[in-house]
Amino acid sequence: MTITVLLADDHAVVRDGLQALLEGQGDIEVVAAAGDGRSALALAKQHQPNVAVLDIAMPELNGIEAARQIRQASDNTQIVILSIHATTEHIYRALQAGALGYLLKESAGSEVVQAVRQVAAGQRYLSQTITETVLGDYLQQKEGKSPLESLSDREREVLQLTVEGKTTAEVAEILSLSPKTVETYRSRLMQKLEISDLPALVKFAIKHGLTPLS
Repeated sequence: MTITVLLADDHAVVRDGLQALLEGQGDIEVVAAAGDGRSALALAKQHQPNVAVLDIAMPELNGIEAARQIRQASDNTQIVILSIHATTEHIYRALQAGALGYLLKESAGSEVVQAVRQVAAGQRYLSQTITETVLGDYLQQKEGKSPLESLSDREREVLQLTVEGKTTAEVAEILSLSPKTVETYRSRLMQKLEISDLPALVKFAIKHGLTPLS
C-alpha cells in the first residue's frame, strides 16, 4: 500500500530534498507540499494524507499548532515534527499536539523514511539521539510544564502572528476575527505570560519555537 505524505517546511531546498528521498522509496507518494503552517493545514484537509511531516518553525502557523489542528481535522493523518530543537519542552509540546514522530533536522535525511513508515503504522518514532529516558523524566516533572500551556489555541495563533509583525487588522483578517477581539486575545496572552512589551514577546516566541528566527 502506498503511504501518502504532506511535506511542510519554509525552506524549498528542504522540501525538495525530502520529497526526492521519500518518493525514491517506491511505496511513498508526496501528495502536497507547503511553505507555511496555514497552507499545510488547508492541504491536509484537502488531501487527507497518511502522514504530514511538519517543520516546527514555520510562518503564520508553527508546526506544533498546525499538527494540533491537522489532527482535529483529519483523524487518519499521523504527524512527524521536524525540528532543530532537541529540548524536552519542544518534544513534549509536539507529542501533546498529537504528533507520533519527532525528527531532528540534523538526522532527517537518514531517518525520515523510517519515521514516515513507522508513524503511518501507528507507532511512535523519535530521533535516535533523543532518549526515552530523558523524555520520560520530563513528562514526570509537574514543574516542567511549558508556559505555553496556559494559553488557548487561539491565543497561541495571535501570539505567533503578532511577533511576525502582522498588524491587528491583518491578524483579524487571517483568523476571521474582529480587530477588537484580536486586541483582547493579545492583552490576555501577555498577561498570562507576564510579558509587557513586543520585544520581550518576540524573544519568548523564538525561544519556544513558535516562530522562525528570520
